[in-house]
Amino acid sequence: MTEVRHDWTKEEISEIYHTPLLDLIYKAATIHRENKDYSEVQISSLISVKTGGCPEDCAYCPQAARFQTGVNVHAILPKNEVVAAAQKAKAGGASRLCMGAAWREVRDNRDFDKVIEMVKAVNELDMEVCCTLGMLNEQQAQRLADAGLYAYNHNLDTSEEDYKRIITTRTYDDRLNTIENVRKAKITVCSGGIIGLGETVEDRISMLKTLSNMAKHPESVPVNALVPVQGTPLADQPRVSVWDMVRMIATARIIMPRTQVRLSAGRTEMSTVEQALCFMAGASSIFAGEKLLTTPNPSFDEDMAMFELLGLTPRKAFKNGRPNQVKEVEETTAY
Repeated sequence: MTEVRHDWTKEEISEIYHTPLLDLIYKAATIHRENKDYSEVQISSLISVKTGGCPEDCAYCPQAARFQTGVNVHAILPKNEVVAAAQKAKAGGASRLCMGAAWREVRDNRDFDKVIEMVKAVNELDMEVCCTLGMLNEQQAQRLADAGLYAYNHNLDTSEEDYKRIITTRTYDDRLNTIENVRKAKITVCSGGIIGLGETVEDRISMLKTLSNMAKHPESVPVNALVPVQGTPLADQPRVSVWDMVRMIATARIIMPRTQVRLSAGRTEMSTVEQALCFMAGASSIFAGEKLLTTPNPSFDEDMAMFELLGLTPRKAFKNGRPNQVKEVEETTAY
């Protein structure tokens, strides 16, 4: 079983990242097989429960109110629509539903009350429930935990050094504080980043260092390729190379061996062969369903056909326990 470390240096991570590609994939694949059933993939589905009108200025985001991206602002969805979307996702093979709201932070109001009711309702469908709602305090995190929330997503997006170039309406410490509040509530953490923002390789390595040196590694680390959207400041960014995705996934797998590394946004631009390389390099989770909040994503049918071709199987929900009794992913045993 691979040793779990929390003291990685930038130099060590850089050396791994720059390993000759075939050697890097081989090393990551070996660690992947040592620590879990490599053919098992956790499938999540993502739904926007409140769309557009966000006051933040995230340079990649079509939901920022200050950018003209053609995204229509929608108030929070009724619970029955969310439950119907969850049922559809479950029928398609998903074991987790992630609900996203275009908020800067959670506010203690009726909309948050509605989200709490959504969490309870989806949890009753025997699905893991994840939320991404922006910043939240300790009390709000505990309230989500009490409702049965399984995971909370709060991405770092990029390195601390690069952060102000991408977002000015909150700080890197704001991100880290929210993750700490999630941990205190004993909710599992989903936190990763986006590549293709115009960042340097050093920025990618710095972000991975922050994630891997947390006192407890995130249970899920999404690796997103930027999906450029017209109207955002990053609309003209070139497509991320599959080799960059493979390097990020493989490096994350090596330095965080028990974590679910998620092949996230950008899959619509990837062929089955390219996605297969990512799975070989250590990806063990995907988002499935036609949309990721407001951007396109492969359909469930396409993904199930790919799973059959590659010999992959969907991970069952609650493998590590139910929300009120989640086993902390032991860092001395396989996840």
